[in-house]
Amino acid sequence: MAADAPRDKLRAVWLAFFVLGLGTLLPWNFFMTATAYFTGRLRESSNGTAAVGAEPERSVLEAKFNNVMTLCAMTPLLVFTCLNSFLYARVPEGARVAGSLALILAVFLLTAVLVKVRLEPAAFFAVTALSVVVINSFGAVLQGSLFGMAGALPAAYTAPIMSGQGLAGTFAALAMICAIASGSSVEEASFGYFISACVVILVSILAYAALPKLEFFRFYRRRKDEHKDDVAVNLTRTASAGEGPLGTSGVSVATVFKKVGGRRRRSTSPHADVTLSFAPPPQPGKDSRLLPALVAGRAALIPALMLCNVQPRRHLPVVFRHDASFAAFMLVFAFTNGYLASLAMCFAPKKVLPHEAERAGSIMAFFLSLGLALGAALSFAFRALV
Repeated sequence: MAADAPRDKLRAVWLAFFVLGLGTLLPWNFFMTATAYFTGRLRESSNGTAAVGAEPERSVLEAKFNNVMTLCAMTPLLVFTCLNSFLYARVPEGARVAGSLALILAVFLLTAVLVKVRLEPAAFFAVTALSVVVINSFGAVLQGSLFGMAGALPAAYTAPIMSGQGLAGTFAALAMICAIASGSSVEEASFGYFISACVVILVSILAYAALPKLEFFRFYRRRKDEHKDDVAVNLTRTASAGEGPLGTSGVSVATVFKKVGGRRRRSTSPHADVTLSFAPPPQPGKDSRLLPALVAGRAALIPALMLCNVQPRRHLPVVFRHDASFAAFMLVFAFTNGYLASLAMCFAPKKVLPHEAERAGSIMAFFLSLGLALGAALSFAFRALV
């Protein structure tokens, strides 16, 4: 943190990024948690109902719902995160962040309204699939923009985004439990559930609107802009002297990617090396080979999970029969994912120059989304092996 930086009063900037991180993944988690509601709507048919006491037969749309929704989520998430890495300089930050949140809010308002509106299963399936595409498309733009914004601040300010995203699943599950525990009908519970999501997204919009009013945030934003202007002046002087071509943006995706992926020269700035206040020592440094080694080591947990008592199974034996084994593996998986991902997202913007930090944050968001997409795709193959 810069020596002349103002204090983050009441941790307001930290909390704002936490709320924005929560709003990034909360919409998709609300859709995932409400699977029973969506599949129930798809089970409806104008051809009548099943016989009394008989198990309702799954429709084709109901059977394909999860696979189609995963495809509708992961594909735009990956595509739009990639586009955000290249186009962030051409679209104003306000349009990317506030615009994305506003569109996601509109989709959830529509989802809440549709709870009260009867639609044919095919039409409901199409509207739901389109909603998932819109949510994940603009969620990707929002996520990349947030990590880019945090990249201009001290390293510890990437952590609240990751923490908010980590809480999104728990928050959605608790909201669903409260909706069910209210004793209301499925329709009323689902309506209240989606309205609660709208409230959280609205709070996220207010948190973003408050950031420019906070002195701590303005200081680092001004610092980044000043450094960017200095780079532009230097490029202009270089071009005028005939020493090289003039660049307008001064930020190349390839250049930033090489800096993020490689070992960084030691900066002469006294504030370049930042210690993460949220991570317990000892921890891998931003140029350490230990961090990628630990990330690769997590792959050992995959066969361990496959050898747990997961049913049905056809090929692999059950080695870890007790549920406690599965819970322990998942606990380690979850903790290392959050901890190591937070370190990587915090360190990356600090391996580049200040005016390149936003591009570095966007690139890291792309690879985070790429990992999610590859994980979702490979899950089908690993499940077939079990």
